[in-house]
Amino acid sequence: MFFHKFSLISNYLLPLVLFITLYVRSSEGSKAEYVTCGTILKLINPDLRLRLHSHDVKYGSGSGQQSVTGVDESDDHNSHWAVRAATGETCKRGAPIKCNTVVRLQHVATKKNLHSHYFTSPLSNNQEVSCYGDDNGEGDSGDNWTVVCNNDYWRRDTPVKLKHVDTATYLAGSGRTFGRPISGQGEIVGINSQYGAYTDWQAKEGLFVHPSDPLPHQHAIHSEL
Repeated sequence: MFFHKFSLISNYLLPLVLFITLYVRSSEGSKAEYVTCGTILKLINPDLRLRLHSHDVKYGSGSGQQSVTGVDESDDHNSHWAVRAATGETCKRGAPIKCNTVVRLQHVATKKNLHSHYFTSPLSNNQEVSCYGDDNGEGDSGDNWTVVCNNDYWRRDTPVKLKHVDTATYLAGSGRTFGRPISGQGEIVGINSQYGAYTDWQAKEGLFVHPSDPLPHQHAIHSEL
């Protein structure tokens, strides 16, 4: 009799537990679809298979600022970037980044921001991309980049383009590689056209901060459940 009752309870509870588990996972998954303010991530160029990278190595020409490169290693801690609001602005931690929003990308290890300006890149004679800012990560308007995408928000599973606000160039790989002291690392540049080669960037490994509130379309999904 006991086993019969236990079997009936199990038959009732298991589907309920499974439903709750799937609901929680679905909710978490929907929140994790987007890049949000405060997210720390790596950005990969899907065509070159290189991750956006920086380190305390300065350019030997051009601005002489901290160099930005692309690397093929997935576990290099110097490839982590924090998503921050534009210079002089704030954003709500965990808020999904809307397409066409201006952001800064702060290099986590050195606290400097992804930056560009009218200097010539060392290998391909495009526009130089560097890292810039003080010890608190504060630089200038040259640190601002517009997230160009076709959705409502910056999705983790979809490539975006990053347009430099001051110079209207697009973050790209040049396809060229450095020699010593950063042998084998790819040159990262700014180019004039978003349709040029190697201008796509996609979110990869990182710590993705969940939004505190569901997005508008998520309200509808959750109310139906």
